[in-house]
Amino acid sequence: MAYQQQKISLTRYLVEQQRADGLIPGQLRLLLEVVARACKSISQAVNKGALGGVLGTAESENVQGEIQKKLDIIANEVLIEANEWGGHLAAMASEEMDSIYVVPNRYPQGEYLLMFDPLDGSSNIDVNVSIGTIFSVLKKPDDTPGVQEADFLQPGTQQVAAGYCIYGPQTTLVLTVGNGVAMFTLDREQGSFVLTQEDIQIPADTKEFAINMSNMRHWDEPMKRYIDECLAGKEGPRGKDFNMRWIASMVADVHRILMRGGVFMYPWDKREPEKAGKLRLMYEANPMSWLVEQAGGAATNGKQRILDLQPTKLHERVSVMLGSRNEVERLTKYHTEKA
Repeated sequence: MAYQQQKISLTRYLVEQQRADGLIPGQLRLLLEVVARACKSISQAVNKGALGGVLGTAESENVQGEIQKKLDIIANEVLIEANEWGGHLAAMASEEMDSIYVVPNRYPQGEYLLMFDPLDGSSNIDVNVSIGTIFSVLKKPDDTPGVQEADFLQPGTQQVAAGYCIYGPQTTLVLTVGNGVAMFTLDREQGSFVLTQEDIQIPADTKEFAINMSNMRHWDEPMKRYIDECLAGKEGPRGKDFNMRWIASMVADVHRILMRGGVFMYPWDKREPEKAGKLRLMYEANPMSWLVEQAGGAATNGKQRILDLQPTKLHERVSVMLGSRNEVERLTKYHTEKA
């Protein structure tokens, strides 16, 4: 009989990390377990789809003026209700809320700040394509009484945990606490996340890129140059054929890159020249950039490392280029040469 390797649950993994390296303080471990539990609930709502009456558009817009889907709002509420009473958090911020959500006075206040994009890839909710939840954890600065929005404005290097949960054919939780990237798959029979991969590494070279090609006419020259070279294939300056992917759900595109390499780009474009990009620095770019770096990849805004950027506002946007290190370095070189 084949030896069945012992299944390691998320809880056990976190406890062992806490013991071994003291990487995870007790409060942070509990916080990550609560986030994982919330993701399980969101996964159930996503799975029910039309049967749960959760598909379609709500009659509202979020702070960025984007039409909200019913599931966006449900996911946001699930995350708030799961996390507000545990005592590990001081406040939360979400892509779907205008301002920060301070833990109500009736509950004890902890030392952590939680940020999330409750349901990334909203345009794919109604068409049964993978979507996900992205989250990032910071420590509240010690020297401030109460909690202000300014407490959240820390560069990505200050994150103490980050991850995402992707609701696809499997529900998978991907996590870093600063010593590599681990992947957990939801075992529905057991009702728990089980460790399925550790120490994920993104290959430094790739032949696959992800970008929305329909925006090409709006891009800056360095971006056009890079893509033109990829499209020229074997006969071009790159000397190899490239393949293109674009899911329009950052979680799904990043997940593919973690699994097999690639480069993901959501650059600045001329349609909104005053905005640095489309993706949110705090809820999307920072957590994803940290995960990618922890897996040996790179992440820049075309000019500098994303994790070094100093946020100036909660819903700040940023240009994003992340994935296989050599491709990201080439892209960044093209942008800095032009500058």
